[in-house]
Amino acid sequence: MKKVINCFKEDNPVINKKLRKVSVDEGLKIAEELLNILSERKDGIGLAANQVGYNASVAVVNIREPLILINPVITEQWDEIDYYEGCLSYPEHGVKTKRYRNVIIQTEQEESGWYFSGNETTQEVKGTWEEEGKRHDNEQRLLEAICVQHEIDHLNGVTIMDRENKPKPHRVSKKWGRNEIVGITDGESYKEIKYKKAKPLIDSGKWEIYIGGPITV
Repeated sequence: MKKVINCFKEDNPVINKKLRKVSVDEGLKIAEELLNILSERKDGIGLAANQVGYNASVAVVNIREPLILINPVITEQWDEIDYYEGCLSYPEHGVKTKRYRNVIIQTEQEESGWYFSGNETTQEVKGTWEEEGKRHDNEQRLLEAICVQHEIDHLNGVTIMDRENKPKPHRVSKKWGRNEIVGITDGESYKEIKYKKAKPLIDSGKWEIYIGGPITV
């Protein structure tokens, strides 16, 4: 069985390549292998063929149920949101991206489009247990919509490294309390610490106060 290529340590010649279209039969065979890899690893919710070295427009998503995407194309997307994503090809490196809460796609094996929505459901709930279940379902549906976009990006040779929405530093004149929590950035990373610990970093000229709140959602 193939393994996911760590792009920090190994060369992956197809990770930034728009992948070739495949037949449904070929796509289903590759998808089965991708799902088996996810099942064996137990640390991912989606996987594209080029992440394991295949030049084939096939990806899988496994959040609420296993989904197979063969030659998928996004036909419509709306309601842009900030999101914080990770990727098996870039382990232990999350980035802030711009995604869409709603997306419609077309796949090779289905005549009708698939609609994924992270909008909150309007179903009525009766108690705490039902409320928790509704909240979990909303989170799962949003995660699924984001993951579908993430995997289709892979099939077009686009990674989260290309999508990264880096925070822009802002110089401010506000006075901060020694124990006040502030967000600072060096243009690549972001962290929140007490001002007394942040000041030496700011004085070094390499870090600046970031206004706008945390970069994760």
